[in-house]
Amino acid sequence: MTSVLFGSLPFPGQGGDQLVSKAVTAAIAALFKRTRKLEATVRAEPVAKLLQGSADGFDFIGQGLLMHSGLRVEVMEFYVQAVSIDFGAIFKGQVNLRRPTQATMRIVLTEEDLTDSFNTPFLMKKLQQVEHAGQPLHFQKTQMTLNADKSLRMQSSIQVGDTRDSIDIDVTAHLQVEERRRIQFVDVVYGGNSEAVELAQVLTQHLNNLLDLDEFALDGLQLRIDQLRLRNKQLTFYGVAHINHFPQRKVDAAA
Repeated sequence: MTSVLFGSLPFPGQGGDQLVSKAVTAAIAALFKRTRKLEATVRAEPVAKLLQGSADGFDFIGQGLLMHSGLRVEVMEFYVQAVSIDFGAIFKGQVNLRRPTQATMRIVLTEEDLTDSFNTPFLMKKLQQVEHAGQPLHFQKTQMTLNADKSLRMQSSIQVGDTRDSIDIDVTAHLQVEERRRIQFVDVVYGGNSEAVELAQVLTQHLNNLLDLDEFALDGLQLRIDQLRLRNKQLTFYGVAHINHFPQRKVDAAA
């Protein structure tokens, strides 16, 4: 009976698990501007349970992901627990969850990912919300370095207000996670003269208020970090993703 039902699907030769896997992969791919590799595999045993919208879970592995905002991620992995979906919506190219679920996750950022992301209009606009002496700060040529001692170094040129002169700042700090979602610069060491140090302190305080995962997560996801690891020129987050509904691209993400 199951083979008869799945044999009548609009994709001949494919089982229900393959059909749903392809639909989930396509829906996730639409959330990104570009991907190097992306694959979602739905797990269901027996496969017939998909007809009732039940799956044992699905695994999502993405590499070389570029978001529409310009933010880059080297690796993003989600291993989703038992999930209930609207099987009928698959034929419309949609993935609808019948109830919230959660997944274990691993996210990896390289030095290049961090540097490119901090130079995107998306993040530069957020950085420019900070002011010093009543003047907006303009950041350019930001460089991020992941050090062997598990610290992060950030170098940037800052223009204060309308002045054409720039001030080079140099910040080295360790990273820690507070409340499982806020990335904080701690044990901070500043380089440069007194003016550069003062600007760098203002920037560090702003970053500690800005780097909240709830501000950057895809719609429908709530990310919580259990472990942060910095080594081999990579910053890796391990944690849990609470999935309230299948993610949709945020309208302002393209800005």
